Amino acid sequence: MKIKFIGGAGTVTGSKTLIETKDKRILIDCGLFQGLKALRELNWDPLPILPSTIDCVLLTHGHLDHCGWLPRLVAQGFTGKIYCTAPTKSIANLVLLDSAKIQEEEANRANEEQYSKHTQAEPLYTITQAEAVSSFFKVVPPNKPIVIEDDITAVFENAGHIIGACSITVTVEGKTLVFSGDIGRDNDVLMFPPTKPTMADYVFLESTYGNKLHPNLDVKEELETLINNAIDQNGTVIIPGFAVERAQSIMFLLWQLKTEGRIPNIPYILDTPMGASALHVFLENLQWHKLSVDDCHEMSKMFSIVSEFEQTMRIIDDPQPKVVIAASGMVTGGRVLSYFEHYIGLENTTVIFVGYQAEGTRGRKLIEKAKEIKIYGNYYNVKAQIFQVEGLSAHGDQKDLLNWLSALKNVPKCVYLVHGENLPADELRIKIQNQYHFKCNVAMMGNEIEI
Repeated sequence: MKIKFIGGAGTVTGSKTLIETKDKRILIDCGLFQGLKALRELNWDPLPILPSTIDCVLLTHGHLDHCGWLPRLVAQGFTGKIYCTAPTKSIANLVLLDSAKIQEEEANRANEEQYSKHTQAEPLYTITQAEAVSSFFKVVPPNKPIVIEDDITAVFENAGHIIGACSITVTVEGKTLVFSGDIGRDNDVLMFPPTKPTMADYVFLESTYGNKLHPNLDVKEELETLINNAIDQNGTVIIPGFAVERAQSIMFLLWQLKTEGRIPNIPYILDTPMGASALHVFLENLQWHKLSVDDCHEMSKMFSIVSEFEQTMRIIDDPQPKVVIAASGMVTGGRVLSYFEHYIGLENTTVIFVGYQAEGTRGRKLIEKAKEIKIYGNYYNVKAQIFQVEGLSAHGDQKDLLNWLSALKNVPKCVYLVHGENLPADELRIKIQNQYHFKCNVAMMGNEIEI
């Protein structure tokens, strides 16, 4: 049996891991590369194997870096099933349609304004191609073994992180392979703690924050201070929000702060159509998170939820102080770019980042104090105040990742670290070896191992 690291190795995006037996091929996740141009260009490359030869996909969760290449996979001949939980199916459908819409819009804009380096800019995939993926989803219940192919079984178990996210234990050829997906935090605002694996011959563990500990700070207090300071300056607060789970977490915390009288009565705006749709997924899947029906309804009342782009432009033109949550979370696309075009050059603007910023994204550049950023072919001076609230990350930190391994009753033959940049992954490797004495390697893109 061979395992091939097609994506999500040496980087935090593009997750794709292939299991190849003598007669079956199973792909774990099928994500989009984001960030550095060299990585984004990989999205246009064919897979090292024909999609038509892949028997099925096991999908850990619905974030773009785990599911965003599925339309290409289907368009290039994949005909198998995509196994996932019910919330993941709902979220992935939203994410893929949103991604396709943004790509079509940006390609059209590049052609109209002629800032593309290509003769004719084209989207990576279209809305029609994204819609075609939905019929391939096969919903599975959590915590129950599912027969995937012949003697191959899989168990999906809660990983925290976002609604529906799971780690997947695959039993194949008598071996137990555990794929972590993205591991959430043990003390997340909305998600339950991740379920820890108890047996594994091989573990494939994410390492996004492999070298970091989230600060032990009161995130509500941080948000309260940043928002009040911004309003005192008569400024606007922009929170680039991942539309799934982080947006809902921020809404929940801001609702609590406003209910407690700790932030002022100004407009609070959710400008991400996908984020609004994700609220319905929360209401339909109450067993997957900590919010009650009343919580969902009450916190939603506090926000003006924007659907049409004309509303976005009216909000941008309104000079009064406000708090805006707008996607995308890494500022790689979406409505937040329109806000940045207008507000990033104003000294009384406050930008609050609340999640991981991949290498090469505008978000990473801003938290690393870039003086200018490029949006739609134009450069904008950065005069806004930039902050990062690390305590709101949906990813577990080094301590959480080490804790996730703590329930193993056996010594795995090897732990492979994926979904992390090289330095964080290597620091986590050292920690795992020192704490557990497990053999541990950092996976490299394109590498193949035999087990």
